[in-house]
Amino acid sequence: MKLSYRPKFSLGRAIIPKRGTHFVGLRSSRFHWGIVLRVLGLVATLAVLNLLAAHSHWYVTIGLALGALVIQIVDLIRFSTRSSQEVARFLDAVAFDDASVSFSGLSGDPAFAELGKAMTRVLGQVRLSRAEREEQGRYLQALVAHVPVALIVIEAEGGVQLLNLAARRLFERTCTHVADFTRYGPEFATALEHLKPGQGQLVRMERPDGSLQLKAAATGITLKGAQRSLVSLQNIETELTAHQLAAWQSVIRIMAHEVTNSLTPIASLAQTARHLVADLRGDGLTAKDRAAHFIDADEALETLARRSEGLSHFVQNHRRLTRRMEASPSELPVSRVFARLQRLMNEDFAARGIRLELRVEPAELEVTADAELLDQALINLVRNAMDAVRDRPDAVIALSAERDGTDGVILTVDDNGPGIAPALRDKVFVPFFTTRRDGNGVGLTLVRQIAMAHGGSVSLAEAPIGGMRVRLRL
Repeated sequence: MKLSYRPKFSLGRAIIPKRGTHFVGLRSSRFHWGIVLRVLGLVATLAVLNLLAAHSHWYVTIGLALGALVIQIVDLIRFSTRSSQEVARFLDAVAFDDASVSFSGLSGDPAFAELGKAMTRVLGQVRLSRAEREEQGRYLQALVAHVPVALIVIEAEGGVQLLNLAARRLFERTCTHVADFTRYGPEFATALEHLKPGQGQLVRMERPDGSLQLKAAATGITLKGAQRSLVSLQNIETELTAHQLAAWQSVIRIMAHEVTNSLTPIASLAQTARHLVADLRGDGLTAKDRAAHFIDADEALETLARRSEGLSHFVQNHRRLTRRMEASPSELPVSRVFARLQRLMNEDFAARGIRLELRVEPAELEVTADAELLDQALINLVRNAMDAVRDRPDAVIALSAERDGTDGVILTVDDNGPGIAPALRDKVFVPFFTTRRDGNGVGLTLVRQIAMAHGGSVSLAEAPIGGMRVRLRL
């Protein structure tokens, strides 16, 4: 078998490589033929013009030929820059997000077919992206409009925008400037005007139909190069009232229980003492019986005094809880605070056989706190831990301090006692609630008040050594 390969060529046809194995011929490109024809026409016009200028005096014809030459040059320039014009039109469409522009005319010429298809694809993506942005914008607008929290924007110049329906319902009237906030009380206006991004606080809003307790939170946003503050206002009046009512009910229930436990034996002993005194007034008792009655009356009165004193202590503890704490913070080295606490309670640790472990990381760690209040909080926590481990032969209490990743400091008290049941952990901070028979239910409540006076918090968790962990964050 004989194989042969005969290349095919045609006059005037150039083989131009294209993407992959495709080729575009000069004959099939209107652009290339348009350039060739215009150049040939230009050459022909120049030849005619040269001939006329050399061998004739037909000046009118020469002028017409010059005009035709200028027109051909302008046409050639316009035709040759067609692609750049289309590219400029494409870039303008992208810059102004105009997806309605079409480049289908380029697809008819093989020389610009790929360029036209690429432009069409890009504009298709622009059109799709714009549709997605518009859909996402409508979704966000619907979300903001129907969110139950009032959202407002405060501009740096003092302008105000009410973003959603909840904000318009809350303010009831149009607010365009921070000065309009004074309608709802000077404290409300001052709080919102000075609320910094990242901060949150409770504010009271005065309205004609009554006041509202709101939780305000702010975040900073930048729009068109201008700094603005997005503020959310959440009405917590109902929730706050419910929590306050529940707290009062809990306190009243515990107080009634404690007072009843004290008054019942007091009333019984008072009745017994009254009968003993009545018997002593009579003449029917022997000397021995009188002595026995005097002893019984003395014991009854002693018990009355002791129970009355216990009730007085209970009332004093209640007064301590209702007194507002004010902290005078200063920079305190945590290692010195722990060392002072160890010296203060070292005898108690030794008497009960408790091993105390101290850890401060880093060693030079400092905490901003009121020294007296911090000592009081740590003493309460350590005494609770001592009561928790009193039945363990290997009792351990561990105090540690570390940073919490921000500017705060976490003080931790761990013990290896029996711990507190998860169901009771939320109740231990209720005033006068206690899990010990001889407890007064005040210690952890005071610790939480001290933490709140420093802008901190206190929480419970299981300790790694098996008992309870109390974390005091300041």
